[in-house]
Amino acid sequence: MSIDISSEINLQDELILDTNAAAALFLEARTANSWAEDEIADETLEAVYALTKMAPTAMNIQPLRITWVRSTEARERLVAHMADGNKAKTLAAPMVAVLSYDTDWHDLMPTTAPHAAGMVPTFAANDALRQGMAVNNAHIQAGFFIMAARAAGLAAGPMGGFDAAGIDAEFNDGTPRKAFLVVNLGKPNGIVDRERLHRLEFDAATATV
Repeated sequence: MSIDISSEINLQDELILDTNAAAALFLEARTANSWAEDEIADETLEAVYALTKMAPTAMNIQPLRITWVRSTEARERLVAHMADGNKAKTLAAPMVAVLSYDTDWHDLMPTTAPHAAGMVPTFAANDALRQGMAVNNAHIQAGFFIMAARAAGLAAGPMGGFDAAGIDAEFNDGTPRKAFLVVNLGKPNGIVDRERLHRLEFDAATATV
């Protein structure tokens, strides 16, 4: 498998990943809208989380919470809250993950950040600060989640088109969790919907100061 990327540098010389890993994780991975029919084992999901949880988060707060939607009944409840363009593919995916952030992440600080457990009362008294930290850090974890899925041989289809309040009522009711992303998962089926769209070049997207 060869690396094919528009770049003025020899990318392979700059990576510690081998060619196959770079291709699987970055260069040849695509957002998926359809998948092979293979079921995803619980062990695979555990492996995905084992990598996801290693994402860096502020003070190790780890606000991401994942709901695996496997059963037909739960899938139908979820699809009812998806945007029309996302309904069919969400119903067809072998597995769907609802990613939420926990606004009460501070309750676990004695475990996740014992060195900073003395700050629990400060966070408990500031809802806006907790929510802001939850949103920012859960999105970092979500990026790791997608890469972890790819590392486990899965194709991911992340989506933001859904009624978040409806999903929260269905799956997060009575909890401090708020849904922010739905990700369809499955084994790749080799179908490419369209050619890869343009990525911004280094000089267009970065600056050195």
